[in-house]
Amino acid sequence: MADQSPIVSGIAGRYASALFELAEEQKATDQVGKGLQAFGALLAGSDDLQRLVKNPVFTAEEQIKAVSAVLDKAKIGGLAANFIRLVASKRRLFAIDGMIRGFASLVDLKNGVVTAEVTVPAPLSAKNREAVLEAIKGVTGGNSIALNEKVDPAILGGLIVKVGSKMVDASLKTKLNSIKLAMKEVG
Repeated sequence: MADQSPIVSGIAGRYASALFELAEEQKATDQVGKGLQAFGALLAGSDDLQRLVKNPVFTAEEQIKAVSAVLDKAKIGGLAANFIRLVASKRRLFAIDGMIRGFASLVDLKNGVVTAEVTVPAPLSAKNREAVLEAIKGVTGGNSIALNEKVDPAILGGLIVKVGSKMVDASLKTKLNSIKLAMKEVG
């Protein structure tokens, strides 16, 4: 069975852990998670917001003002909004993606959900997705699975599955590379 503990380390991990503890204390874990998820979606969908977050040229005051406007417009409030403003005030907004992922990992750990990342050359059909979920459940002892699907045509075929710190690479690209290496050794 794969190691279930999420990796929450560094700046992002410390902030995520502190927020998780505070959210648990206030019994607002779900609300905070939804707020962070909404902000993460906004961030992923906006090049301008990404520039604001990652560009060190902006002062803390400018980041706080801009982030506050985004939070107000998106109707993200409470502990999640206060947390994002705090991160901006501490000039740590560049790590917000990791903080959001870390918080989600801690919530999943608390709820007994195992996160699995599957890389495939094309989107999975519903039938194949179900087969992958069942296979992963068998390995993780029947835990609930949160499946993150990544599409990477470069793997050509097969799939790469990562659960915790364990990874199985059954991609066609890897198999072809190993055959190529074996052929070099023969000739």
